[in-house]
Amino acid sequence: MAVNLTKEELKQYDGKNGHKAYVAIDGTIYDLTDVDAWKNGEHHGNVAGQDLSAVILKAPHKKSVLEKLPVVGKLV
Repeated sequence: MAVNLTKEELKQYDGKNGHKAYVAIDGTIYDLTDVDAWKNGEHHGNVAGQDLSAVILKAPHKKSVLEKLPVVGKLV
């Protein structure tokens, strides 16, 4: 089931208090909920519920990790 979320709506998916952990990259929203490295919605100072398009380009893995993640929708 694909969903469309605004940046404001995406903020509620922060991985805290039982919420799912979603991030947007280049307009696509990915589910990080079951990724151990994103426990509690945080990973190397980054927080779920945000558009991390610019941040991922600075990561050592770049966008190579995205193909392993479930896509949940689009950022609108």
